[in-house]
Amino acid sequence: QVQLVESGGGLVQAGGSLRLSCAASGRTFSTYAMGWFRQAPGKEREFVAAINWSGFNTYYADSVKGRFTISRDNAKNTVYLQMNSLKPEDTAAYYCAARTATYYSVKGYEYDYWGQGTQVTVSS
Repeated sequence: QVQLVESGGGLVQAGGSLRLSCAASGRTFSTYAMGWFRQAPGKEREFVAAINWSGFNTYYADSVKGRFTISRDNAKNTVYLQMNSLKPEDTAAYYCAARTATYYSVKGYEYDYWGQGTQVTVSS
């Protein structure tokens, strides 16, 4: 069993930055691919970014490419999402997810564990 706890959300003005963290329990974190997803009110959950087990391979949604950076520290059992140049349309609850496979997926149903989410609100 893996527990994921997100932190770092908040209210920020457009153009600002936030860094989300996701702390994972368990000894096998380094073998899992990790992803970030988000869900805005009234909208479906959407893929944001993902990283493979080693951190050498990453993938981003077109909407965040060049602005967001996913990274991980396997020694700390933590994955990060650095968000720069934030836009009002980035407002959503952000969730991290763990996949019990070494390579990532953009499909939420292929992830096995989910955190409770952290709210990001970007004001214009």
